[in-house]
Amino acid sequence: MSISFNQRQDIIKLLEISSGFTNDNGDPRFKKIMHHLLGDICQLIDRYDISPEEFWQAINYLHVLGERQEAALLAAGLGLEHYLDLRDDERERQQGLSGGTPRTIEGPLYVANAPVSAGFARMDDGDDDGEVMWLHGQVKGADGKPLAGAVVDIWHANTLGNYSFFDKSQSGFNLRRRITTDADGRYAARSIVPSGYGCPPDGPTQALLNRLGRHGNRPAHIHFFVSAPAHKHLTTQINLNGDRYLWDDFAFATRDELIANPVKITDPALAAKRDLPGPHTEVQFDFTLYAAADRIEQNRINRPRALQD
Repeated sequence: MSISFNQRQDIIKLLEISSGFTNDNGDPRFKKIMHHLLGDICQLIDRYDISPEEFWQAINYLHVLGERQEAALLAAGLGLEHYLDLRDDERERQQGLSGGTPRTIEGPLYVANAPVSAGFARMDDGDDDGEVMWLHGQVKGADGKPLAGAVVDIWHANTLGNYSFFDKSQSGFNLRRRITTDADGRYAARSIVPSGYGCPPDGPTQALLNRLGRHGNRPAHIHFFVSAPAHKHLTTQINLNGDRYLWDDFAFATRDELIANPVKITDPALAAKRDLPGPHTEVQFDFTLYAAADRIEQNRINRPRALQD
């Protein structure tokens, strides 16, 4: 069609009415957003001559996406969640902030209210015979001083790449713990080395990625929320070095400063000191938090999650 089709007065009027521009009710900012969105969709339909059949296939895709609860997974896979991180990075750069632990995506699999332990926690329930992992580190402020009483909220997958709560074969809160740091800002956890995972092969996210010629795999990683009074809440995750998908993460979460090097520990004395059965993998990672400008920055973003606090 003519490139001026969407400039016809009846089309302009249609978008104005559908976006609520012709009434005084509703949210003015939301109306502008919807007007822009609907206009862009109409432009796409016209530019690529999208047929009615293709349009209704797309609508049905949204139905399936919702039924499978994969919208958050798709947002990560299309880079939109990473885009939000990049915008926040730029805000901090403009504020002159540097040297803190980088943020990266939360992902869709957090569950609130994990058990809380002081200084140390065992995260696994013993049902998975995966390799024992000793995870530890220190939380500091931007001034380099340790932050005692910081909360390190940790969650990761099992050796099959599955997460408790979503995987009903696992016990409740398996591989999910909150640890408060000791007087030196240190935390430690006994767990198992996690595996990466792929999008459900029969799901709508992977179906879309197939159309793009992309895979849906993630490297082995460990998620963190790190918080402390008067400091900015940090949402991040670390990737384990050596994974085949380390630099090919479909969710774009890998960052240079967030790669941890697993170390094989065979010293019996160190294993005994950690009350571990023998050889294990050590993963060390420290965090640096920025001071918060206000109370809002101390809290994680408000978004729908499996369980709310």
